[in-house]
Amino acid sequence: MALVESTALELGTILPPFQLKDASGKARPYASLFGPQGLLVVFTCNHCPYAIAVWPRLVRLSAKARGLGVACAAVNPNIHPSYPEDSPARMLEKIEEWKIDFPYLVDDTQQSARAWKAQCTPDPYLLDRDGKLVYHGRIDDNWKDETGVKTRDLERAIEALAAGRPIEREQRPSMGCSIKWKS
Repeated sequence: MALVESTALELGTILPPFQLKDASGKARPYASLFGPQGLLVVFTCNHCPYAIAVWPRLVRLSAKARGLGVACAAVNPNIHPSYPEDSPARMLEKIEEWKIDFPYLVDDTQQSARAWKAQCTPDPYLLDRDGKLVYHGRIDDNWKDETGVKTRDLERAIEALAAGRPIEREQRPSMGCSIKWKS
């Protein structure tokens, strides 16, 4: 397990749209993923201990975000022969097990992860309704132990976006396992 931090991206950047399929093979056009206030995209997977630890938080946060007009989508770039636990079939199992109620997409070519400069799992990106990056950083300050969380960075950013308030400019990177690049 190689620990990696997300790369800093300039806020206001418009990231390239993608069209990916979900784990059951249904195409999910990028524009259809947005809520009225924006979209949270999280590059993640099934096997990384960091991702596993925050999946329950992400599922709960997505429900709150939806209520505020911000949709959520997860993207798995780790479709790699050496990591069968991240296969679309296993994603379907995790969708049921973890009760994921938002699109969990397959980036089997890894083009989306590369275009967005994703580095780790999880790697969250919060976009406004115009597709501009307003937050790219950690979910909270304690990936390992949710009971020890003191700062819910991503949740605060979602709340500010939905309320039309400025989002804190200082953003701390996410960290997790490196994406399992094919080449």
